[in-house]
Amino acid sequence: MTDRELFARLIRCEAEGEGDAGMKGVATVVMNRVNVSGGEYLRTGQGDLRRVIEQPYQFTCLLTEVYGQVNPQNIYNIPAEPQHFEIADWALAGNVLTEVAPCLWYYNPFSPTCESVFPRNGSGSLFNRVAQHCFYQPTSLYYET
Repeated sequence: MTDRELFARLIRCEAEGEGDAGMKGVATVVMNRVNVSGGEYLRTGQGDLRRVIEQPYQFTCLLTEVYGQVNPQNIYNIPAEPQHFEIADWALAGNVLTEVAPCLWYYNPFSPTCESVFPRNGSGSLFNRVAQHCFYQPTSLYYET
């Protein structure tokens, strides 16, 4: 699987039900991790899309098992469709969704409110919510990771 296809599959798996804005938000976060100037994602991803996507425990859609249960919604079972490739290409061309432009994380809290800090170590602070996902920008603590 090419990096482009991997990225398109991730976009579909992580945010297909969120519409274009939600999928573009996820794509923006992934590319922000690829292009970040310091911290964990620079150290582990080294500016490489595949390394960022495949970093362990970052994306539920890369797991074939979650909490001891089979995860049928993963990138290996769900092929990308043309719209997912279009969004991947949009992000690979350097575009960003301004509503989440500085963010390095997102998650779906399955509730109407977002936590103010994510991840729990305080390295991200709430920036915005797009569809069902909460998006978080890095704090100064992130650059110490």
